[in-house]
Amino acid sequence: MSRDAVVEALCAPDLAPVVDLVLWVEDGVAHAANALGAVRLHEDGRHEVLRGTDPVASEDPMAFLPYEHELRCPSPAVSTDNAYPYAAQRILSLFADAERSPDVAVVHTPRHHFPDEGGHVGEHGSLDVVQSRAPLLLSGAGVRRRGYVDEHARLVDVGPTLALLAGVPEADLRDGAGRQLDGRPLLEHLDTGAAGASEGPAEAEGPGRRRRVVGILWDGAHCGELLAMAEAGRLPGVARLVERGLALRGGAVAEFPSVTLTNHTSILTGVGPGRHGVLGNVYYDRATGQQVVPNDAETWYRSAEWLRPGVRTVFEMVNDHVPQGDSPRTASVDEAIDRGADYGTMALLRAVGGFEAATKASEGALPEPAESAYLRDPSHLTDDYFRWAVQVDDLGLQQVLELWSDADSAPTLTWWANTVTDAGHHGGGPRSDMARHALEQSDARLVTFLDHLEGLGVLDEVTFLLTADHGFEGSDPSVTGSWRPALDALGIPYRDEGPGFVYLL
Repeated sequence: MSRDAVVEALCAPDLAPVVDLVLWVEDGVAHAANALGAVRLHEDGRHEVLRGTDPVASEDPMAFLPYEHELRCPSPAVSTDNAYPYAAQRILSLFADAERSPDVAVVHTPRHHFPDEGGHVGEHGSLDVVQSRAPLLLSGAGVRRRGYVDEHARLVDVGPTLALLAGVPEADLRDGAGRQLDGRPLLEHLDTGAAGASEGPAEAEGPGRRRRVVGILWDGAHCGELLAMAEAGRLPGVARLVERGLALRGGAVAEFPSVTLTNHTSILTGVGPGRHGVLGNVYYDRATGQQVVPNDAETWYRSAEWLRPGVRTVFEMVNDHVPQGDSPRTASVDEAIDRGADYGTMALLRAVGGFEAATKASEGALPEPAESAYLRDPSHLTDDYFRWAVQVDDLGLQQVLELWSDADSAPTLTWWANTVTDAGHHGGGPRSDMARHALEQSDARLVTFLDHLEGLGVLDEVTFLLTADHGFEGSDPSVTGSWRPALDALGIPYRDEGPGFVYLL
């Protein structure tokens, strides 16, 4: 069988430095293998070892905590020193789309450095715990003040939690076909009577004013480093949120692969990739015979086109329960998955004919990155992605402040995505000066927004959720190579998208 030959080739010992795991689904059961051994991963948690050593021996979502443990053991060299939370569930979700799922998924080792195939100094995408660990903070109205908590959640829990806080009854947290979501609202962290309870949306302290909810995404923000910097006083905005709520030290586990568009979509729909259809930043669609690349500046504004039927965004859920008025009920700032939002940055791009047309129309209108009030180290502007991200995030803050020019006209749900944190971690790797600068830069924008709300007198009336779409690990420039020669030698027609998604043709 072609798949068996592919798995065997990818599990060769000489590929062990670059191949962490090979994953597939057979007879409805998740499988994982590498040079050490192979295992069936059952949804009830059982590991059925097929040969050798279990390559996914640990599924501990709290592995490498406290953070000092991760600092001592960065980017583990072998899978038996690593952890892969919710392995079966996440693998099964990836392989649940008959037209878009690969036949085999290959997971890079944390140390694999592959710039010739799109890799960076800082990497993510793995099934492993650190690349899958996004920060998760809840703060403000309706949130329990618990400080730093030794617990974790999942990114699919974010959307249901935002929707509940914004006024969607728990019974209505379902997809368009009436099916239960993969995620759940994090009720254990909310005060009794929080919005969305059976009695209806909670009222804020101000007379006649609904509670407002602000979701903030710092793309690629490293959970452990973010919390450590907040505790050390280097991220005062994050520290203010924690003081008024809580931060989960185990963060929120991303869906697999732990890449941008897959998890932006999982966050904002409450379901995994096998249901929402955005399998990765790049994948192949058998139905159309085309490569799909949703994670690109020229295609971001189209990302919602690839959502599967029956999927509902959190914006659609909230709009179903908030009366239409003159002001936007929901707003999506710099977010690709904006379907249903009354205000959306990507909707503005679509209205003018797409990214290229918008770029020409806005020539000279984008903020000058070297003049940004939030730039701490101009030397990082030599990185093109970082430079662009400073512009995008400055423009995003402008949009948020305009949406919140006064409290009465502000959206019930505001979603605000930030990019520079991803650029800093890719360019320098976790814990680098560039990554820390990116976190401090995003925190400074957050402080500006918090101060603005305080000036409006509504800070205590707003609920905040801050998260990311994945974590990061550092690659090793000495660990190079590719598995493609091993696949080519088989003489089997295939596509390798990503790389890492192997489709047998």
